[in-house]
Amino acid sequence: MKSILRLATLFAFVLYAASALAAQVVTIYSADGLHDGDSNWYAEVFKQFTKETGIDVQYIEGGSGVVVNRVLAEIHNPQADVLVTLPPFMQKAAAEGALQAYPTSAAKNIPTTLKDASGLWHAIVNNYLCMIYNKQVLKTAPETYEDLLGSNFKQRLQYSTPGQAGDGTGVMLQAFHVFGSRDAGFDYLKKLQSNNVGPSSSTGRLAARVNKGEILVANGDVQMNLAQTRTDPNLGIFFPKAPDGKRYTFALPYEAAMVKDAPHPEAARKLIDFLLGKWAQDRISSLAIGFPVRDDVHPSDDNFKELQATMTGVTIWTPDWTDTLKNLSNDVARWQQVTGN
Repeated sequence: MKSILRLATLFAFVLYAASALAAQVVTIYSADGLHDGDSNWYAEVFKQFTKETGIDVQYIEGGSGVVVNRVLAEIHNPQADVLVTLPPFMQKAAAEGALQAYPTSAAKNIPTTLKDASGLWHAIVNNYLCMIYNKQVLKTAPETYEDLLGSNFKQRLQYSTPGQAGDGTGVMLQAFHVFGSRDAGFDYLKKLQSNNVGPSSSTGRLAARVNKGEILVANGDVQMNLAQTRTDPNLGIFFPKAPDGKRYTFALPYEAAMVKDAPHPEAARKLIDFLLGKWAQDRISSLAIGFPVRDDVHPSDDNFKELQATMTGVTIWTPDWTDTLKNLSNDVARWQQVTGN
């Protein structure tokens, strides 16, 4: 009997130890852009998180749509604990039932436009759509969207794929807005296709091609591209003028959510809290060259001043993400039809 009790006790201890060991890991699937360069926001935040909690971070990166599709493919056997991606892909994950609401205490300091009302997701880094060009070759940025149709950009321009990349989807939405309708936007993208190199599931990879001069223009976002200029000196950021003469952009924040039935739910909650905590938010502009989402964090570093200067003279509009998600499948299908991709 004593042997049986000892074996039972040993078995229970092994189970407890295995459980404790498993709890010391948190897996995050994330859209690219926050892990660029040797000293980046994710690297520093994950290092400090592990130091304070003892929990290691397993990081897996992909395009915004790619990481969401992976979460959806694993919905009956989740492998990720935390998902970070851009709209409307986070809203897609929510609509498909892949997320678990987590009412983080930091939510009170996040504006309503940067969080889900039911706590399914919260923005962690704010960001804006932009374009990039090789400033060594071109000297000055293309002035208008019409300029991008010029023969000098034939096979020298590329934008990431709508439906797969958040920024690529943003290009499609921006076309709808600046040209006044879906039909007019698709007409423009059809014309632009004669200059487009081809599809790309990741926006982040395009910057290196622009920097090398393999292509001259690509799409991007302010946070990621400003960070890339530190190692890619030929990159320049620009916002083409719309037909009405104005330059437009819209917010494409990195949003974080807890995956439903996450393997390590407690670790997931701790990581989300840490990403939204003041220690991490205070370092967004200095390390990620992005905008903090908390209304009680006010950076004053040089990077933040550069961010503000980059956005000067640009009109910010707000997409209807509910409408975007509702029409996304049809819009992507139409984009594929008009562009031949």
